[in-house]
Amino acid sequence: MVTGLASVLAVPGGIVLSRYSDAVTLLQSIASAGPGLVLGGSALLLARRGRETAERTLGRAGGMAAARAGRLLGLAGVCVAVTAALAVAFYGLLTLFAD
Repeated sequence: MVTGLASVLAVPGGIVLSRYSDAVTLLQSIASAGPGLVLGGSALLLARRGRETAERTLGRAGGMAAARAGRLLGLAGVCVAVTAALAVAFYGLLTLFAD
């Protein structure tokens, strides 16, 4: 669940960093989409592993709700990272063909 939360907050964290830092521009903050995508993918894998453990122990080990929350956060993190990457890619295409 923590990995999923980190994946969701990676891209907004990069944007906030570009807002309050003179050294980082908004276009450079897209680098936070990479870690967001990796963290989101690992959150999805960890959620699957947690769900399988909970099923194998017939729910006695607990963790089914945490696995579900981790899966949702991981999926949201992947979506945020892909959306940010697509936005910058379309910006690059627009600036390329603007002239």
